[in-house]
Amino acid sequence: MRISTTWLRDYLKLDIPADELAEKIERTAVEVDGVIRPSEGLKKVVVGHVLTCEPHPDSDHLHVCQVDVGESEPLQIVCGAPNVAAGEKVIVALPNSWIGGHTKIKKSKMRGVPSNGMLCALDELGFDEKLVPKEVADGIFILPDDATPGDPVFSYLGMDDEIIDMSVTPNRGDMLSMNGTAHELAAIYDQQPTMPKVDLHEDATTVAADDLHVAVAADEHDVPMYKMRLIKNVTIKPSPLWLQIRIWNAGMRPINNVVDATNYILMQYGQPLHAFDFDQLNDGQINVRLAKAGEHLTTLDGEDRELLTSDLLICSGDQPICLAGTMGGLATEVTDQTTTIALEGAVFDAVKIRKTAHKS
Repeated sequence: MRISTTWLRDYLKLDIPADELAEKIERTAVEVDGVIRPSEGLKKVVVGHVLTCEPHPDSDHLHVCQVDVGESEPLQIVCGAPNVAAGEKVIVALPNSWIGGHTKIKKSKMRGVPSNGMLCALDELGFDEKLVPKEVADGIFILPDDATPGDPVFSYLGMDDEIIDMSVTPNRGDMLSMNGTAHELAAIYDQQPTMPKVDLHEDATTVAADDLHVAVAADEHDVPMYKMRLIKNVTIKPSPLWLQIRIWNAGMRPINNVVDATNYILMQYGQPLHAFDFDQLNDGQINVRLAKAGEHLTTLDGEDRELLTSDLLICSGDQPICLAGTMGGLATEVTDQTTTIALEGAVFDAVKIRKTAHKS
Protein backbone atom coordinates (compact mmCIF):
# COMPACT_ATOMS: atom_id res chain seq x y z
CA MET A 1 0.00 0.00 0.00
CA ARG A 2 1.44 3.34 -1.06
CA ILE A 3 0.34 6.45 0.82
CA SER A 4 0.79 9.82 -0.86
CA THR A 5 1.70 12.47 1.71
CA THR A 6 0.28 15.11 -0.67
CA TRP A 7 -3.07 13.30 -0.61
CA LEU A 8 -2.87 12.91 3.17
CA ARG A 9 -2.79 16.70 3.48
CA ASP A 10 -6.32 16.79 2.04
CA TYR A 11 -7.35 15.21 5.36
CA LEU A 12 -4.87 16.53 7.91
CA LYS A 13 -2.73 19.57 8.68
CA LEU A 14 0.62 17.88 8.34
CA ASP A 15 3.75 19.98 8.12
CA ILE A 16 5.77 16.93 9.08
CA PRO A 17 8.61 15.21 7.18
CA ALA A 18 7.61 11.99 5.46
CA ASP A 19 10.30 10.06 7.31
CA GLU A 20 8.76 11.05 10.64
CA LEU A 21 5.29 10.02 9.43
CA ALA A 22 6.71 6.68 8.32
CA GLU A 23 8.30 6.16 11.75
CA LYS A 24 4.98 6.94 13.50
CA ILE A 25 3.12 4.52 11.23
CA GLU A 26 5.66 1.77 11.95
CA ARG A 27 4.95 2.14 15.67
CA THR A 28 1.33 1.11 14.98
CA ALA A 29 2.44 -2.42 13.99
CA VAL A 30 2.46 -1.64 10.25
CA GLU A 31 5.68 -2.39 8.41
CA VAL A 32 7.05 0.49 6.33
CA ASP A 33 9.33 -0.48 3.44
CA GLY A 34 10.53 3.06 2.85
CA VAL A 35 9.71 6.53 1.54
CA ILE A 36 9.62 6.95 -2.24
CA ARG A 37 10.67 10.33 -3.65
CA PRO A 38 9.91 10.18 -7.41
CA SER A 39 12.03 13.20 -8.38
CA GLU A 40 15.09 12.15 -6.38
CA GLY A 41 18.26 12.33 -8.49
CA LEU A 42 16.59 14.20 -11.36
CA LYS A 43 17.88 17.69 -12.28
CA LYS A 44 17.17 20.36 -14.90
CA VAL A 45 13.99 18.74 -16.25
CA VAL A 46 11.49 21.43 -17.26
CA VAL A 47 8.32 22.19 -19.20
CA GLY A 48 8.82 22.89 -22.90
CA HIS A 49 6.51 24.30 -25.57
CA VAL A 50 7.12 22.87 -29.06
CA LEU A 51 7.06 25.90 -31.37
CA THR A 52 7.87 24.08 -34.62
CA CYS A 53 8.29 20.44 -35.59
CA GLU A 54 9.87 19.60 -38.94
CA PRO A 55 10.97 16.29 -40.51
CA HIS A 56 14.65 15.49 -40.08
CA PRO A 57 16.45 15.91 -43.44
CA ASP A 58 18.17 12.52 -43.15
CA SER A 59 15.62 10.35 -41.32
CA ASP A 60 12.13 9.02 -41.96
CA HIS A 61 11.15 9.03 -38.27
CA LEU A 62 13.09 11.80 -36.52
CA HIS A 63 11.82 15.37 -36.12
CA VAL A 64 13.71 18.61 -35.58
CA CYS A 65 11.88 20.74 -33.00
CA GLN A 66 12.29 24.29 -31.78
CA VAL A 67 11.27 24.26 -28.13
CA ASP A 68 10.56 27.19 -25.79
CA VAL A 69 11.99 26.32 -22.36
CA GLY A 70 11.54 29.74 -20.79
CA GLU A 71 14.91 31.06 -21.93
CA SER A 72 15.73 33.97 -24.27
CA GLU A 73 16.02 31.64 -27.27
CA PRO A 74 14.31 28.32 -28.04
CA LEU A 75 16.32 25.10 -28.01
CA GLN A 76 16.67 22.88 -31.05
CA ILE A 77 15.95 19.29 -30.03
CA VAL A 78 15.79 16.23 -32.26
CA CYS A 79 13.06 13.79 -31.23
CA GLY A 80 11.95 10.40 -32.52
CA ALA A 81 8.63 10.11 -30.66
CA PRO A 82 5.66 9.49 -32.99
CA ASN A 83 3.38 11.89 -31.07
CA VAL A 84 5.60 14.98 -31.02
CA ALA A 85 3.86 17.95 -32.64
CA ALA A 86 4.00 21.73 -32.77
CA GLY A 87 1.92 23.37 -30.06
CA GLU A 88 2.33 20.63 -27.47
CA LYS A 89 3.65 21.14 -23.95
CA VAL A 90 6.30 18.51 -23.26
CA ILE A 91 8.91 17.29 -20.77
CA VAL A 92 12.39 18.61 -21.61
CA ALA A 93 15.67 17.38 -20.18
CA LEU A 94 18.03 20.32 -20.66
CA PRO A 95 21.71 19.94 -21.56
CA ASN A 96 23.67 18.62 -18.53
CA SER A 97 20.46 17.38 -16.88
CA TRP A 98 20.01 14.07 -15.08
CA ILE A 99 17.07 11.79 -15.83
CA GLY A 100 16.10 8.26 -14.76
CA GLY A 101 18.71 5.53 -14.52
CA HIS A 102 21.37 8.09 -13.52
CA THR A 103 21.55 9.20 -17.17
CA LYS A 104 23.14 12.55 -18.01
CA ILE A 105 21.82 14.38 -21.07
CA LYS A 106 24.40 16.23 -23.14
CA LYS A 107 24.36 18.26 -26.33
CA SER A 108 24.76 15.95 -29.29
CA LYS A 109 24.18 15.47 -33.00
CA MET A 110 21.58 13.10 -34.41
CA ARG A 111 22.32 12.24 -38.02
CA GLY A 112 24.25 15.45 -38.38
CA VAL A 113 21.68 17.76 -36.78
CA PRO A 114 22.52 19.39 -33.41
CA SER A 115 20.22 18.46 -30.55
CA ASN A 116 20.33 20.47 -27.33
CA GLY A 117 18.46 18.26 -24.89
CA MET A 118 15.81 15.57 -24.95
CA LEU A 119 12.01 15.37 -25.04
CA CYS A 120 11.10 12.73 -22.46
CA ALA A 121 8.66 9.91 -21.96
CA LEU A 122 7.57 9.04 -18.42
CA ASP A 123 9.72 5.92 -18.19
CA GLU A 124 12.77 8.06 -19.03
CA LEU A 125 12.10 9.95 -15.80
CA GLY A 126 12.21 6.69 -13.84
CA PHE A 127 8.54 5.67 -13.99
CA ASP A 128 7.99 1.93 -13.87
CA GLU A 129 6.85 0.89 -17.36
CA LYS A 130 3.91 -0.91 -15.76
CA LEU A 131 2.55 2.44 -14.49
CA VAL A 132 2.77 4.39 -17.77
CA PRO A 133 -0.65 4.92 -19.45
CA LYS A 134 -0.85 2.76 -22.57
CA GLU A 135 -1.81 5.68 -24.80
CA VAL A 136 1.63 7.27 -24.22
CA ALA A 137 3.67 4.10 -23.72
CA ASP A 138 5.34 4.49 -27.14
CA GLY A 139 5.80 8.24 -27.11
CA ILE A 140 6.56 11.32 -25.06
CA PHE A 141 4.18 12.51 -22.36
CA ILE A 142 2.05 15.55 -23.26
CA LEU A 143 1.59 18.06 -20.44
CA PRO A 144 -1.49 20.23 -19.86
CA ASP A 145 -1.91 23.38 -21.95
CA ASP A 146 -1.52 25.60 -18.88
CA ALA A 147 1.97 24.27 -18.08
CA THR A 148 4.50 27.13 -18.10
CA PRO A 149 7.66 26.73 -20.22
CA GLY A 150 10.77 26.68 -18.05
CA ASP A 151 8.99 25.52 -14.89
CA PRO A 152 10.41 22.39 -13.22
CA VAL A 153 8.22 19.58 -14.45
CA PHE A 154 7.94 17.61 -11.22
CA SER A 155 4.88 19.34 -9.74
CA TYR A 156 2.93 18.80 -12.98
CA LEU A 157 3.47 15.03 -12.70
CA GLY A 158 3.11 14.57 -8.94
CA MET A 159 6.81 13.79 -8.73
CA ASP A 160 7.27 16.30 -5.90
CA ASP A 161 5.23 13.96 -3.69
CA GLU A 162 6.70 11.78 -0.95
CA ILE A 163 5.11 8.33 -0.84
CA ILE A 164 5.15 6.03 2.17
CA ASP A 165 5.38 2.40 1.02
CA MET A 166 3.71 0.11 3.58
CA SER A 167 3.30 -3.66 3.89
CA VAL A 168 -0.10 -4.04 5.54
CA THR A 169 -0.84 -7.33 7.28
CA PRO A 170 -4.38 -8.82 7.35
CA ASN A 171 -4.96 -7.70 10.95
CA ARG A 172 -4.54 -4.04 9.91
CA GLY A 173 -6.96 -3.93 7.01
CA ASP A 174 -8.13 -0.55 8.32
CA MET A 175 -4.88 0.90 6.94
CA LEU A 176 -5.62 -0.22 3.37
CA SER A 177 -7.04 3.16 2.40
CA MET A 178 -6.30 6.86 2.59
CA ASN A 179 -9.24 7.33 4.96
CA GLY A 180 -7.99 4.64 7.33
CA THR A 181 -4.42 5.93 7.33
CA ALA A 182 -5.66 9.49 7.88
CA HIS A 183 -7.69 8.37 10.92
CA GLU A 184 -4.63 6.56 12.32
CA LEU A 185 -2.39 9.59 11.92
CA ALA A 186 -5.12 11.90 13.24
CA ALA A 187 -5.15 9.88 16.46
CA ILE A 188 -1.35 10.02 16.70
CA TYR A 189 -1.21 13.80 16.17
CA ASP A 190 -4.43 14.60 18.04
CA GLN A 191 -6.23 16.04 15.01
CA GLN A 192 -9.73 15.75 13.59
CA PRO A 193 -9.45 14.59 9.97
CA THR A 194 -11.41 16.40 7.27
CA MET A 195 -13.16 13.63 5.38
CA PRO A 196 -14.44 14.08 1.81
CA LYS A 197 -18.17 14.69 1.43
CA VAL A 198 -20.13 12.71 -1.13
CA ASP A 199 -23.13 14.28 -2.84
CA LEU A 200 -24.74 11.64 -5.07
CA HIS A 201 -27.32 12.54 -7.69
CA GLU A 202 -29.30 9.69 -9.24
CA ASP A 203 -32.10 9.74 -11.78
CA ALA A 204 -35.20 8.85 -9.78
CA THR A 205 -37.27 8.30 -12.93
CA THR A 206 -35.45 5.12 -13.94
CA VAL A 207 -34.94 1.89 -12.01
CA ALA A 208 -31.87 -0.27 -12.63
CA ALA A 209 -33.88 -3.41 -11.88
CA ASP A 210 -35.81 -2.85 -15.10
CA ASP A 211 -32.66 -3.75 -17.07
CA LEU A 212 -30.42 -5.46 -14.53
CA HIS A 213 -31.31 -8.61 -12.61
CA VAL A 214 -29.04 -9.84 -9.78
CA ALA A 215 -29.29 -13.22 -8.05
CA VAL A 216 -26.94 -14.33 -5.27
CA ALA A 217 -26.82 -18.12 -5.04
CA ALA A 218 -23.71 -18.18 -2.85
CA ASP A 219 -23.89 -18.54 0.92
CA GLU A 220 -24.56 -15.30 2.82
CA HIS A 221 -21.32 -15.81 4.75
CA ASP A 222 -19.40 -15.66 1.47
CA VAL A 223 -21.39 -12.68 0.12
CA PRO A 224 -22.80 -10.56 2.97
CA MET A 225 -23.65 -7.76 0.54
CA TYR A 226 -23.88 -7.41 -3.24
CA LYS A 227 -25.08 -4.23 -4.93
CA MET A 228 -25.11 -2.94 -8.50
CA ARG A 229 -25.87 0.33 -10.23
CA LEU A 230 -26.48 0.94 -13.91
CA ILE A 231 -24.78 4.02 -15.39
CA LYS A 232 -25.80 5.02 -18.92
CA ASN A 233 -24.49 7.44 -21.55
CA VAL A 234 -20.89 6.93 -20.47
CA THR A 235 -18.00 8.31 -22.55
CA ILE A 236 -14.75 6.43 -22.07
CA LYS A 237 -11.65 8.62 -22.22
CA PRO A 238 -8.38 9.18 -20.34
CA SER A 239 -8.74 10.47 -16.78
CA PRO A 240 -7.78 14.04 -15.95
CA LEU A 241 -4.13 14.38 -15.03
CA TRP A 242 -4.78 14.96 -11.29
CA LEU A 243 -6.49 11.56 -11.11
CA GLN A 244 -3.80 9.82 -13.17
CA ILE A 245 -1.20 11.21 -10.75
CA ARG A 246 -3.02 9.76 -7.75
CA ILE A 247 -3.36 6.43 -9.54
CA TRP A 248 0.30 6.07 -10.54
CA ASN A 249 1.60 7.39 -7.20
CA ALA A 250 -0.41 4.58 -5.60
CA GLY A 251 1.44 2.07 -7.80
CA MET A 252 -1.27 1.43 -10.41
CA ARG A 253 -1.49 2.14 -14.13
CA PRO A 254 -4.11 4.67 -15.27
CA ILE A 255 -6.50 2.91 -17.69
CA ASN A 256 -9.48 5.17 -18.41
CA ASN A 257 -11.88 7.44 -16.53
CA VAL A 258 -14.20 4.61 -15.41
CA VAL A 259 -11.58 2.08 -14.28
CA ASP A 260 -9.50 4.83 -12.66
CA ALA A 261 -12.56 6.05 -10.73
CA THR A 262 -13.09 2.56 -9.28
CA ASN A 263 -9.40 2.37 -8.27
CA TYR A 264 -9.60 5.85 -6.76
CA ILE A 265 -12.52 4.74 -4.55
CA LEU A 266 -10.55 1.64 -3.56
CA MET A 267 -7.58 3.79 -2.51
CA GLN A 268 -9.69 6.38 -0.74
CA TYR A 269 -12.21 4.18 1.10
CA GLY A 270 -10.76 0.67 0.87
CA GLN A 271 -13.94 -0.49 -0.91
CA PRO A 272 -13.36 -2.49 -4.11
CA LEU A 273 -15.62 -1.70 -7.06
CA HIS A 274 -15.77 -3.33 -10.48
CA ALA A 275 -17.25 -1.96 -13.69
CA PHE A 276 -18.69 -4.31 -16.32
CA ASP A 277 -19.59 -3.38 -19.89
CA PHE A 278 -23.35 -3.82 -19.55
CA ASP A 279 -23.89 -4.52 -23.25
CA GLN A 280 -21.68 -7.62 -22.96
CA LEU A 281 -23.90 -9.16 -20.28
CA ASN A 282 -26.42 -11.86 -21.11
CA ASP A 283 -29.80 -10.04 -20.99
CA GLY A 284 -28.62 -8.10 -17.93
CA GLN A 285 -28.55 -11.28 -15.82
CA ILE A 286 -25.98 -11.34 -12.97
CA ASN A 287 -25.56 -14.47 -10.86
CA VAL A 288 -23.14 -14.80 -7.92
CA ARG A 289 -22.16 -18.39 -7.20
CA LEU A 290 -19.33 -20.83 -6.56
CA ALA A 291 -17.43 -22.23 -9.53
CA LYS A 292 -18.23 -25.64 -10.96
CA ALA A 293 -15.59 -28.30 -11.59
CA GLY A 294 -13.87 -27.78 -14.94
CA GLU A 295 -14.99 -24.19 -15.51
CA HIS A 296 -12.57 -21.66 -17.03
CA LEU A 297 -12.37 -17.86 -17.13
CA THR A 298 -10.15 -15.62 -19.24
CA THR A 299 -9.27 -12.71 -16.95
CA LEU A 300 -8.29 -9.13 -17.78
CA ASP A 301 -4.60 -10.06 -17.96
CA GLY A 302 -5.38 -12.48 -20.81
CA GLU A 303 -4.80 -15.60 -18.71
CA ASP A 304 -7.10 -18.60 -19.19
CA ARG A 305 -7.70 -19.75 -15.61
CA GLU A 306 -9.05 -23.13 -14.56
CA LEU A 307 -11.37 -22.47 -11.64
CA LEU A 308 -11.65 -24.33 -8.35
CA THR A 309 -15.00 -25.18 -6.80
CA SER A 310 -14.04 -22.93 -3.88
CA ASP A 311 -13.75 -19.88 -6.17
CA LEU A 312 -16.51 -17.30 -5.93
CA LEU A 313 -17.73 -16.11 -9.32
CA ILE A 314 -19.78 -13.36 -10.88
CA CYS A 315 -21.63 -14.79 -13.88
CA SER A 316 -23.61 -13.40 -16.77
CA GLY A 317 -26.41 -15.90 -16.92
CA ASP A 318 -24.36 -19.01 -16.21
CA GLN A 319 -21.17 -17.81 -17.92
CA PRO A 320 -18.32 -16.79 -15.56
CA ILE A 321 -17.29 -13.15 -16.14
CA CYS A 322 -15.36 -12.26 -12.97
CA LEU A 323 -13.41 -13.82 -10.10
CA ALA A 324 -15.20 -12.12 -7.23
CA GLY A 325 -13.04 -9.58 -5.41
CA THR A 326 -9.96 -10.65 -7.37
CA MET A 327 -9.99 -9.93 -11.11
CA GLY A 328 -12.51 -9.17 -13.83
CA GLY A 329 -13.02 -11.13 -17.01
CA LEU A 330 -11.84 -10.05 -20.45
CA ALA A 331 -15.24 -10.52 -22.11
CA THR A 332 -16.94 -7.76 -20.08
CA GLU A 333 -13.98 -5.35 -19.91
CA VAL A 334 -14.74 -1.64 -20.16
CA THR A 335 -13.36 -0.44 -23.53
CA ASP A 336 -13.45 2.72 -25.63
CA GLN A 337 -16.73 1.46 -27.13
CA THR A 338 -18.50 1.05 -23.77
CA THR A 339 -21.52 3.34 -23.27
CA THR A 340 -23.29 1.66 -20.34
CA ILE A 341 -21.65 0.17 -17.26
CA ALA A 342 -22.92 -2.10 -14.53
CA LEU A 343 -21.06 -0.98 -11.41
CA GLU A 344 -20.52 -3.59 -8.70
CA GLY A 345 -20.02 -2.80 -5.03
CA ALA A 346 -19.88 -5.82 -2.77
CA VAL A 347 -18.58 -7.36 0.42
CA PHE A 348 -17.08 -10.82 0.03
CA ASP A 349 -15.62 -13.16 2.65
CA ALA A 350 -12.04 -11.96 3.05
CA VAL A 351 -10.56 -15.40 3.73
CA LYS A 352 -12.12 -16.92 0.59
CA ILE A 353 -11.02 -14.00 -1.59
CA ARG A 354 -7.48 -14.13 -0.18
CA LYS A 355 -7.20 -17.84 -1.02
CA THR A 356 -8.38 -17.19 -4.59
CA ALA A 357 -6.01 -14.23 -4.99
CA HIS A 358 -3.00 -16.23 -3.77
CA LYS A 359 -3.87 -19.06 -6.15
CA SER A 360 -4.24 -16.62 -9.06
